[in-house]
Amino acid sequence: MTLWNWQILRAGRLLLDGGGMFGIIPKVVWTRTVPCDDRNRIEMHHNCLLLESADPDPALGRPRRVLIETGTGDKLDPKMSAIYGLDGRTCELAVLDAGVDPAEIDLVVVTHLHFDHAGGLTRRCRTAETPDWTAAPNQASGDATDLKLCFPNAEVVAQRREWHDAIANDAVMTRTYYRDHLLPLEIPLHDGRPRLCLVDSPPPFPPGYTPHRDERPATPVTDRMTEVTPGIRVFLTPGHTWGQQAVIFDAPDGHSAVFTPDVMPTHHHLGQAFSLSYDVEPYTSMVTKRWFLAEAADRDWLLVLDHEPADPRYRVRRTERGWFELDPPV
Repeated sequence: MTLWNWQILRAGRLLLDGGGMFGIIPKVVWTRTVPCDDRNRIEMHHNCLLLESADPDPALGRPRRVLIETGTGDKLDPKMSAIYGLDGRTCELAVLDAGVDPAEIDLVVVTHLHFDHAGGLTRRCRTAETPDWTAAPNQASGDATDLKLCFPNAEVVAQRREWHDAIANDAVMTRTYYRDHLLPLEIPLHDGRPRLCLVDSPPPFPPGYTPHRDERPATPVTDRMTEVTPGIRVFLTPGHTWGQQAVIFDAPDGHSAVFTPDVMPTHHHLGQAFSLSYDVEPYTSMVTKRWFLAEAADRDWLLVLDHEPADPRYRVRRTERGWFELDPPV
């Protein structure tokens, strides 16, 4: 079994509309615990994880390094950066601050391909750099067209359904799947291998089947996992997007840690109906959240929440009322 040492990388602040982040939950309810600014925005963060194999990879002569999630990056123009409250911090800077050369990231796993999760895969060209990819005017997410790959030697893992939906721009939001976050991934690696690795994890429920509100999948979650490298697996958590995935890995302490995507972006989204207005299928998000939390409680997963502004690590336990509570790790 391959075990992974890991650390949380903070890739900058993100401000999003509170109504959008809490969907049908009235403002009078969510503002009891979540403050908003004068533009109705709540503060969140881009959380990423840096994993290093506990044992060196013989082929590399060093630990194998995996990055989970990449944040928004630096490509949005000043107007959009101000709207989202970006502070200039990026995943690339966080990797450098951790003492790792971005060129020594071997694999990147993204939960989905929205701009605030996959935007950091590419960056603006700097002075005297040769671009890896140049965007046409209608392909740019901001005011930069000459781009570099942030992690030039890394394969990038996403669900195949997520990739196809992103390329087709099938989303509730019109500007979340940007071409300059996606098309550069079609550039092969230096050795000619495809950069983009698309996986097909089994869905929780059969296609076309509508589960009841509190129904759990018939197949164990372990049977629905896809190993993307030894000790790291992904599984579908649909609702926010059809191809959204969670990432689970084995830590040296004997526990499994799960990077939790937008099925529950912060601990304030624990409630079953506390879903995002941006979800492609809010009902599916609600169903997914219940079985996901049940698995986390039953299997003693350590969850790491993708947008939590405080400590994003939580364990899940059942309550006497039939729902769940979150406890920070001891």
